[in-house]
This record gives sequence, C-alpha cells and structure tokens, in this order.
Amino acid sequence: MSFDFIKDKNKKVHFIGIGGISMSGLAEILIKNGYTISGSDMKSSHITNKLKEDGAQIYIGHNGDNIKDVELVVYTAAISPENPEYIRAKELNIPLMDRAEFLGDIMKGHKYNVAVSGTHGKTTTTSMLAHITLNEDVDPTILVGGELDAIGGNVLAGSSDYFITEACEYKASFLKFFPYIGTILNIDADHLDYYRDINHIKETFIKFINIIPKEGYLVANIDDKNVKAILHNHDYKCTILTYGLNDGMLKAKNVSYNALGCATFDAYKDGHMLFQISLNVPGQHNVLNALASIGTALILNFSKSSITSGLSSFRGTHRRFELKGTKNGVTVIDDYAHHPTEIKATLSAAKNYPHNKIFCVFQPHTYSRTLSLFEDFSDSFFNMDNLILADIYAAREKDTGVISSNMLGDRIREKHVNCVNLHSFDGIVDYLKINLKKGDMLLTMGAGDVVKIGEMYLK
Repeated sequence: MSFDFIKDKNKKVHFIGIGGISMSGLAEILIKNGYTISGSDMKSSHITNKLKEDGAQIYIGHNGDNIKDVELVVYTAAISPENPEYIRAKELNIPLMDRAEFLGDIMKGHKYNVAVSGTHGKTTTTSMLAHITLNEDVDPTILVGGELDAIGGNVLAGSSDYFITEACEYKASFLKFFPYIGTILNIDADHLDYYRDINHIKETFIKFINIIPKEGYLVANIDDKNVKAILHNHDYKCTILTYGLNDGMLKAKNVSYNALGCATFDAYKDGHMLFQISLNVPGQHNVLNALASIGTALILNFSKSSITSGLSSFRGTHRRFELKGTKNGVTVIDDYAHHPTEIKATLSAAKNYPHNKIFCVFQPHTYSRTLSLFEDFSDSFFNMDNLILADIYAAREKDTGVISSNMLGDRIREKHVNCVNLHSFDGIVDYLKINLKKGDMLLTMGAGDVVKIGEMYLK
C-alpha cells in the first residue's frame, strides 16, 4: 500500500476494532480530513459514540456484512485471521493494512515525525510533548495512547508537518514507522507472549534506531541499563542525544519535591544551565519523562517559554496517577501501571503523596504477563500497607488454568505483605467501605477495568 492511496479522500476506510485508543485516533484523523469512515468493535463506548457523532458508521459486533463499499480495511494486532470481517475483506480482494503500517503511511506525509518508544512512560511523555507543541503553536497532529484534556481526547488532527505519536514495541509494530526523532524512554522485559527474552527486545529496539534517517535524531535515556547497552555496543547513522539523572548530555540537577511529590529541577545541557522546570505530576520517573520531552523540543528548536510553560501546565492524562475524587476524607487515585517496573514507580509516587495508609487494588493484566513476570510482580508490593488483588484481566487471552490471581496472592503473602484476594468488584468495594478510614488513599492499578472500583466507591 502506498501513501498515494492513503491520501485519496474518495476512498472509504473500514477499521476492525475501531474502539481501541489508537485505532479511534487514526479514524478521527481521517474523519477530520474529509474521509468516509466505518468501523466495528465488540461493544459501544464513549469513544465509539464520539466517532459516530463525528460521522463514522459504527457497527457493534464483528460481521462480514459490515464490509460495505469499502476500499481499504485497517485492523489491530489483536484481530485474528478468523475474524469474519477480515475473512470477508480477503474474499472481496479488498486491501488490508495493520494499524502500525497504516500509521506509518500517514507519517510519510509529515516532515517532523516524533515517535515516542519505550516499555514505560510513552503516554505521559507524548502528552508532555503535546503540551509543549501546543504552547509553541505549530498546529501539530498528535496521537496519544490515553485521553488528554488539552486536546479533548486521544487525538489532535493538525495541518502542519509536525506529527507526534506513541511508538509501541508490541509485535515490533514501531518498525513500520518513519521517525525523524525517535525517543527510547527505557527497555524492559514485557510482551513476552511475543518476544523470546530481553535480548530479543533489545534487538528490536536496535532495529528501531536504525530506521531513523541520517539527518534524524535519537533521544535516549542513558540511565536505563538496557538502553545504555544498545547505545554503547553499536554504531548508528542518526545523531544521538542522551539524557538522565546520573549521566547524559541533558541532565536534571538540583531536584526537589513538593508536598504532593511533584519535582522542580534545573535542566542542564552539556554542562550549561538552560532553565528551571516545575512539574505538576508526581514521581522521579516523571522527571525522566520530562527530560525526554525537553530533549525532543530542543531538537525542534522550540522556545524556552513553550517548554517550561508546557511542562508546567501538564497535569497528567486520564489513568496516569489520576485523582478521581475524595469521599469521607479518602483520596481515590487511579493509575494504568501493569508492569512491575511501573508498579514500583507508581507506589513510590503514592508514598510521597499525603496519606495515612494506602489501600492498593491491583488487577493483573493478561495471563501471559502475570506468568512470565510472576516473581517480579510478587516483589513489587514490598512494604505496602494493604494490597487487594482482583482477578486477572484476560484482554485478548484465554484462561488455561496455568496461572491465577490467587497464586500470585499466595506468593506475595509468603513475602509478608498484607494481601487479600477478592473475586468481584462488588466484594472489593464492600471490603473498602469497611476498612478505609479518613486520610487514607485508595489506589487502583492496572490496564484493565479496575478503574471502575474507585468510581464505584466514590458513588
């Protein structure tokens, strides 16, 4: 498929799985550029409702009959070849593109493509860059893997050469992109249902760096041991800007934290003080995310005021240490953390936030991840006041009985953490009503639907 095909606005494009955060963003970009769009998903949501309001034809449920007068079908990595719409498109010889390839083709129409990669922090860093570019007033196109108030959702369709997107490593999909600037925030063991091991993951990130052109740039976290390893052992054609708290060309110095755990720091490049940054999102990990966005903005020659004001105005995306509300003196916060490294970073931020005791409700995400990182998960909740484990959120997987939330709970209890397993959201909310006291924090964590527990408690 060529970009010439994509830019033909007379073509009708159908999205299988249009309700997904990335797929819906791509559909919105096409709608706002005058394309005719249809799409299907297993259930309706506020995302599919918005697409419908914007003019898309939305089908609930997957059915071959949904493929009507379509010239191109786009599908997600979660769609199997047995999907009836996929099969129907094949029968009718309609061109098919996976989401990453389609996004890559759209990127071809822009000069300043920024692809934010890494195992953790992509959504937050992309959102920080969104705030900076909005302050710079360059009319960017932005795709975020979450919902950001500043752009009214997960996508902003601009008309300039600036294109900012997350670049997910799952199934090596980011290798289909065309970055002018690539960022690597960190490299960790994840998606082990696809990757063999950490070496396979590192090899894929090396390939990602190699798709950046000679005139392009890589912004990389040199504090991360796996990022450092792939930088030191290979030669690359692009220009590399490293950053970190301990090392790198771009550094954060004189870091201090306020009562809510949000950092103020001085940004230094090549030993020279640039400016002071004050963040309104908590945690040391967000200092690193800010450095990645600063490095990218400096390459793009954005102004000092756009960088400092943009980062100061950023107060997080939905589901990233999001304050959901308070009830009876209890603070309710929700976070998307679903990997051991993310859990530790979120709990570290939570402990710096005002509270008496933390009641953490964690919903493991996918059986394969829970099994492959079992010991790492069991070590993630050290010194936690109260941990409640919900059942594993299956997502695209089936329960084979090999792993369960109860097994994880047993292992965590062996490590003397106060942990209980509860198997329904109603049961968890009843437990919280009995045990939460004024001044406590309720922290819900996971990439599934665990956010509903905090919302149920607040109601």
